[in-house]
Amino acid sequence: MIETHLRKWCQTVKLGLVKVMCDLFPEETFKTSYSILEGVFCNLDGSILSTREVKRIDDELRRWIARDTPIRELGRRDGYYHYEVEGCEVRAVYPALLQPSMVESCAIIPFSYGFIVDFGDMGRGEGVPLILPLRLSEAHEENQLWLDRIDIEEVADVNDLISSGRHLKLIGLAEAFHEKRISDIADQILRQRRALRVLLISGPSSSGKTSFLQRLCTQLEVNGLRPVGLSLDDYFLDREQTPRGADGDYDFETFEALDVPLLQRHVSRLVAGGAVEVPSFDFVVGKRTGQTSPLRVGAREILVIEGIHALNPDLVGDINRSSLFKIYVSALGGLNIDMVNRIPTTEMRLLRRLVRDVRDRGISAEETITRWGSVRRGEYEHVFRFQEDADVMFNSSLLYELNALRPLAEGVLGELPEDSPAAETGERLLNLLTFFDPINVSKVPFNSILREFIGGSIYFDAR
Repeated sequence: MIETHLRKWCQTVKLGLVKVMCDLFPEETFKTSYSILEGVFCNLDGSILSTREVKRIDDELRRWIARDTPIRELGRRDGYYHYEVEGCEVRAVYPALLQPSMVESCAIIPFSYGFIVDFGDMGRGEGVPLILPLRLSEAHEENQLWLDRIDIEEVADVNDLISSGRHLKLIGLAEAFHEKRISDIADQILRQRRALRVLLISGPSSSGKTSFLQRLCTQLEVNGLRPVGLSLDDYFLDREQTPRGADGDYDFETFEALDVPLLQRHVSRLVAGGAVEVPSFDFVVGKRTGQTSPLRVGAREILVIEGIHALNPDLVGDINRSSLFKIYVSALGGLNIDMVNRIPTTEMRLLRRLVRDVRDRGISAEETITRWGSVRRGEYEHVFRFQEDADVMFNSSLLYELNALRPLAEGVLGELPEDSPAAETGERLLNLLTFFDPINVSKVPFNSILREFIGGSIYFDAR
């Protein structure tokens, strides 16, 4: 699949929007704030757009496309592509098509105090309307309010703190915000403890689910609740029963690779206060071992299930929704490179995964990049479509993380051969990293979510 920010016609739409917003609101500052699956939320900085104004924006954008005035490419410098759009100079981190008429179907949808540019989400199917991302928007707005309070908005603000020797303050602020948010979630769970029996945690690849769960469990124990884990890995079907994908290989990501009826029976019994015998799965031979472990969830305990299918309502069957607390974890970002150039969240997660895979799993950068398309398809099928059913969303990105990842990621990407099929992606990521001043990773706290990817975590690595 092709990411939104890599589809050149989507970048052309952005160039047109910058031109249109400059014409319609010359005294205002246009901002592309955050991604909405295959779309993006846009607004005027410090102003509210009415539905009527959004309609004007839509009309003017379509007139601009119909005029089909060629965009002039002015060259590349300082990490940007520079374009002239009907006399307006625009910078973009990713390349665009030069003919507006080549733009494919997109929609401008009024939302909150701005609008969503919907590029037609490939993951939800043809003609299926966009589900308004209320939970996702709430998570982004919470993060934006915090950034406003600490007077940080763009990458340059973070770089200024680093260059002035205040990087430890920056790291401390980012980690304290994470800890406060995790503590707030634990308190929210505590307030609902009479009804809650199951905690379900999901999110896309490299979102930091595992280390988030470790830190949440610590906060839950502070609140007097003891988490009891149930691993979905133990409920895989035997290899010969595993469905195969279109390529003929076993599809271990699909929901049908799990023994869902058994899992539902076990969860139902545990919620009712009963005991179960949890199976054990041997991934080497692809079969259950025949051994089981007894499990029961006591009155002051809560069952915890983490995995890509955890938010799928079919996972736990007909258990009362009030007994469930669902958490969606992802690196949602928050900083922009500048007002109209956001940092794609998929790029952040790919950089996390690249660094982790080479260091901890012996997987080369080329292999990680080659697999990424398949990983992303699985996320659309199994994760994103359930995210709005979450009770809370946790933004696992950190203000300084790309600054910390830069030296490590540059080393990993620098090993890609020039003729590698992943070379173009490597060059793109290296260019993105040039916007971030590096930080010495030794300053990253050992319980940070970032340690899941750079190593040295107190949870995963005692070195």
